[in-house]
Amino acid sequence: MAKFKLDETDHNILDMLIENTRTPFTDIAKKLNISAGTVHVRVKKMEEAGFITGSSLKLDYSKLGYSFIAYVGVFLQKTSQTQFVLERINEIPFVTVAHVTTGKFNIFCKVRAKDTTHAKDIIYQIDDIEGVTRTETMISLEESINDKKRLMHSIFQNIK
Repeated sequence: MAKFKLDETDHNILDMLIENTRTPFTDIAKKLNISAGTVHVRVKKMEEAGFITGSSLKLDYSKLGYSFIAYVGVFLQKTSQTQFVLERINEIPFVTVAHVTTGKFNIFCKVRAKDTTHAKDIIYQIDDIEGVTRTETMISLEESINDKKRLMHSIFQNIK
């Protein structure tokens, strides 16, 4: 496929979809003064080019009873155990993100829990994985910034 380049209309479509992935194409079309068919075709092209790889649902975790967030740095006995440990971490549903990192930790995880007791149980599960020597936990007091739109706009400015 030929290299696909995003234009201002694509940026505007993405902007609205990032704000709300469930925005109907007809609403986007009305706001941009283009046809819904054009929106559909452009979104399809962005999917085929790999710019859009899916959509997600934003949940209010506090209403679901999971407002406690902790970040857990994982230290491994040997880096060769990374894949094995990641596979075990992936079996813990309350670990929502895991990164292989450089620096202090081998793996860095985000944990969602009901409360401190629940978080402790999750952290103990991570500690008990073969190859994990210890963990270091940081508790999130609040998520102050989570803004994909600012990043997206910066990226768009750099690719024009």
